[in-house]
Amino acid sequence: MSIRKNRRALMAELLLLANPTAITVHSDGTSMAVDFDSIAELRSWLHLAGLDSPDLLTSPERQSTNADGRPFRAVSAYPTWHGWEIFAHAREYTDGDTLDPSTTDQLTALAVA
Repeated sequence: MSIRKNRRALMAELLLLANPTAITVHSDGTSMAVDFDSIAELRSWLHLAGLDSPDLLTSPERQSTNADGRPFRAVSAYPTWHGWEIFAHAREYTDGDTLDPSTTDQLTALAVA
């Protein structure tokens, strides 16, 4: 178990390692939600934070549509980091000029290598 960092130090480290779109500290004071714009950004943060171990609890990548009909891909990860329970989530919209999933996966693997 890692030593628990205070909330400000944890947020500072998170911002130095990644570019989250939202950070929400839950009222229990022991967990927070972190949102990312893309699955690649979430995976990059997990790698840079040393959290991308095979036993990390993650959701399978899923595809769906939101309330206005826009298709998206999403992944969630649930690491414990510096004594905090993290609920990390990434959603990327798949309409428009985006890369196909295979290319995105290959580029993500290259970026975190």
